[in-house]
Amino acid sequence: MTELESAARRALNRLRRALEKSRRELDSLAATIRHAEGRDFPESEYRQAEERLEALLSFAEEEGRRLQEKILAAGGLEPGRVRRSSDG
Repeated sequence: MTELESAARRALNRLRRALEKSRRELDSLAATIRHAEGRDFPESEYRQAEERLEALLSFAEEEGRRLQEKILAAGGLEPGRVRRSSDG
């Protein structure tokens, strides 16, 4: 793996962790505001924000798969034929 590929993987992992933390923080914020506002809580706005975060997490996961396939292909390996020892 080249230095650029390693840097890309690290950046992608940082992004994924940041998005997961953002999801937890949004859940915490929603719970607090829901408790404070009761029926006035803007449910649909928070649901939209959650959907956006989920879309970003899906993007990060897909980008991770794409990057892994490129790294494997560059190393002469066929991505679909590689299994981790924990897979089976």
